[in-house]
Amino acid sequence: MQKFHISVKKVKVSVIFICFVNNKKRNFAVMKKIFILLAAMLLSAVNETKAQGNMTLTKRHEALAAMAANAAQGDTESLKRAADEGFDNGLTISEAKEALSHLYAYTGFPRSLNALGALQQLTDQREKSGKATEAGREADPMPAGYDALKQGTEVQTKLTGMPFNYEFAPQTDYYLKAHLFGDIFARNNLSFADREIVTVCAISALEGCAPQLQAHVRGAMNMGVSEAQLRALPDVLRTKAGEAEANRLTAAIAAVFGEKAETVQTVDFNVWPKGELNTAYAKYFIGNSYLAPMDAENGGPVNVTFEPRCRNNWHVHHKSVQVLICVAGRGWYQEWGKEPVEMTPGTVIAIPAEAKHWHGAARDSWFQHLTYMTKVEEGASNEWLEPVGDDVYDKLK
Repeated sequence: MQKFHISVKKVKVSVIFICFVNNKKRNFAVMKKIFILLAAMLLSAVNETKAQGNMTLTKRHEALAAMAANAAQGDTESLKRAADEGFDNGLTISEAKEALSHLYAYTGFPRSLNALGALQQLTDQREKSGKATEAGREADPMPAGYDALKQGTEVQTKLTGMPFNYEFAPQTDYYLKAHLFGDIFARNNLSFADREIVTVCAISALEGCAPQLQAHVRGAMNMGVSEAQLRALPDVLRTKAGEAEANRLTAAIAAVFGEKAETVQTVDFNVWPKGELNTAYAKYFIGNSYLAPMDAENGGPVNVTFEPRCRNNWHVHHKSVQVLICVAGRGWYQEWGKEPVEMTPGTVIAIPAEAKHWHGAARDSWFQHLTYMTKVEEGASNEWLEPVGDDVYDKLK
């Protein structure tokens, strides 16, 4: 009897070959069965490895991601909605508190404490309404003689993939190692992967932090977050936090993987309202537009919002002049027979009466303009014409 060991990544397969010296036919039959069994085990191991690499986000992960971005933004109402959904899908109070406490190292105590206050309000509301919320377990206490600096240095090295020393500010280097990666990361009611999902999504909600965000995208993979999970996070942020937050993370992931980022320029609807979906004129638009009248009944303008690639048909304003004032994003205006004009915030277009024209968003940007009519004569009207086809639109940059 002879024993061989074959290792496939972390899967160890032991195969026992039994040699029957006096019966070659029987020996061959047994060997054939063993090789079939071995092939099946190897295939299972490969499939398991692929499955680990393609792990997707759970509802619990999505809740942690959304909570982190909302906490960083200071949007406590959205945070409560995300946490409420998370509690309904396996998230525990202990994990939620830990995630928001963890964030003080990245977003500061004011954001972290506000978020924890909102979480406490939510748990009280759920209790009063009779909704079950699992408490979860608290982190285990540190063992006697625990060396936070030693442990934190090991954790930081694993996250960054190399030893890291911030010699320019030695005290900050100590805080990072001993406190953040030693004291905080050592609390075991969240995994390292959980903490990096929380960190990545919080930094995505902060402007001007691209280097840190890229570093944590790399670190997240070192800490057990799969590529599939990382690539799913921007969609969570897009629906639970905002387009800008999703774009920052998309760009960071693309940079880490050496890809071209396909992002969309966003606008802040808190400055210029998005309004309601423009259903009344939808048949004259390609894509979705939104209308927000701003005292229009008394002569004020209407704010029109176009999603990326949205544009209206060619049209004519008879016996009136339309004025467009770009207030956010990037778009285009074109008169028949003339070159298109790029519109960015501050661009003003006065469209002559009887001029055939169209206007709309750029392919990679939301677009908002104010519009109003002036020099309106008796019998003024709009004439809607043919759509602006892709053959025309796609030539624009």
